[in-house]
Amino acid sequence: MAQLAPIATAIGAGASIYGSVQQAQTQSASAKAQANAAREQEAARVAQARVQQSVDARAREQRLAGTLASTRARLAAGGISADEGSAAALAAGLERDAAAAQSDSDQVFAARISAGRRSLLNNDGSLTSWLRAGSTFGTSLRNLLD
Repeated sequence: MAQLAPIATAIGAGASIYGSVQQAQTQSASAKAQANAAREQEAARVAQARVQQSVDARAREQRLAGTLASTRARLAAGGISADEGSAAALAAGLERDAAAAQSDSDQVFAARISAGRRSLLNNDGSLTSWLRAGSTFGTSLRNLLD
């Protein structure tokens, strides 16, 4: 009977190691699935932000075009050439304001994109599982040698 104890311990250690390896593989597959889901969600969020940015840019361009056309028409009705003097300065100012608004929008877009970025340091649990399996194996081996 005393000779069966080390064999039983070795079989138990093997079963424990096998279970730990299976658990590590399951956790690794789960972590990969979660990472894929997170990447897909991030891609969808980025796509949505890009669409929103382009819609906002088009709306700003249309407002600028309308404002410039209206301003030119008013100036022309008043007998002032829209391409010279203070009228040209007014049009240039409107265009500068629109460019500044676009720049602000681009910065907000970049901030929104970078805010949702997952850290490369997020662990997926795979290394932890393998370390636990090694620890279990070491404990079993120590018990076997005692």
